[in-house]
Amino acid sequence: MRIHVVNPNTTRSMTLKIGAAAKAAASPGVEVTAVNPNFGPPSIEGYFDEAFSVPGLIEEIGKAGDADAFVVACFDDTGLDAARCATEAPVLGIGEAAFHLASLIAAKFSVVTTLSRSIAPIEHNLAKYGLSVRCARVRAAEVPVLALEEAGSGARSVIEQEIERALAEDGAEAIVLGCAGMTDLARDLERKAGVPVLDGVACAVSLAESMVRLGLRTSKRRTYAPPLAKPYAGEFKRFSPT
Repeated sequence: MRIHVVNPNTTRSMTLKIGAAAKAAASPGVEVTAVNPNFGPPSIEGYFDEAFSVPGLIEEIGKAGDADAFVVACFDDTGLDAARCATEAPVLGIGEAAFHLASLIAAKFSVVTTLSRSIAPIEHNLAKYGLSVRCARVRAAEVPVLALEEAGSGARSVIEQEIERALAEDGAEAIVLGCAGMTDLARDLERKAGVPVLDGVACAVSLAESMVRLGLRTSKRRTYAPPLAKPYAGEFKRFSPT
């Protein structure tokens, strides 16, 4: 079994971190590859960055068409629906995966993400997935995504403090980390918080494995049908289904 993990931003150090977390979560014998596009934003912080990251995401999925499953390693589930149109293999978003698993182990969970501009996209996804009622609150630690890659930035301490507030003020019984760049912090944060702290990368890899073993594929009836054949102009011709 091969699971292909795509970080939709272009920051290689984050991709390496995501890849390490994905491999640690995978079962023995499962091959995990982790990549990022060569063009697009270095971090995805809000709707504008999302729009410019989707073409690169789709191209990376096209390059690995023989993978058994794909993971979109951006917590906003950037381009997830488009990715599901691009392949019959299961495609998991790390946000959706974490929300579903959190709902199985806690009556209420809070999300701790990076910047306030990410709150609305995450809330939108929770509503779309039918899980808003299970989320106590989406919180922003006001830590830029790229600060997670900088030694001495103090990002970890700020995230710890936001988790403490979520437990004290929200009634949260579990915490979902709202950024793929936080993946390496999950286990230590869980020990300090005393409640489950979910990393979406690990959640998505585990669910992807299960889907492959169950023989589940992405439905191609209506919503996630392959794109209609048509010529694409300019740089976007590389993504054309023709």
